Amino acid sequence: MPRPKKERLVEVPPLYTSFKPTGRPRKSLQRIELALDQYEALRLADYEGLGHEEAAEQMAISRSTFTRLLETARAAMASFLIEGKELCVNGGSVHFAGNILECENCGHMFKTGFADSFTTCPNCGSSNLIDSAGSFGHGKCCDEYTRKVRENS
Repeated sequence: MPRPKKERLVEVPPLYTSFKPTGRPRKSLQRIELALDQYEALRLADYEGLGHEEAAEQMAISRSTFTRLLETARAAMASFLIEGKELCVNGGSVHFAGNILECENCGHMFKTGFADSFTTCPNCGSSNLIDSAGSFGHGKCCDEYTRKVRENS
């Protein structure tokens, strides 16, 4: 029986989760999935410029696991760019260290922790907030996991 997948720590949910070539209808495209942990590996290594050891620490995984994630993420990105597939960011065994809320009224986005309880936008006072982590089915579980990981570090 295979080992259960270890949960990975992702800083915040991605702002955008679907990408496609311009001018092509979605229904005519093949779909390629980029798991949330692969997205985080790309973000840390290629966007933030962290080394594998430091990035692996931030995700609470081994360096070798981080390297494998990064390789599969880069392969998915290459397929998306070269073959013109639709790229969807979703899934994986993850928890978020923080959250991003977006106001539907004014478009203001802000990072929060899960212990913070925002019910209105700090910019316009609207209560129409989009919970990024909630759209992935996460929230309280992430706060508990992150606290446990950081206590053991």
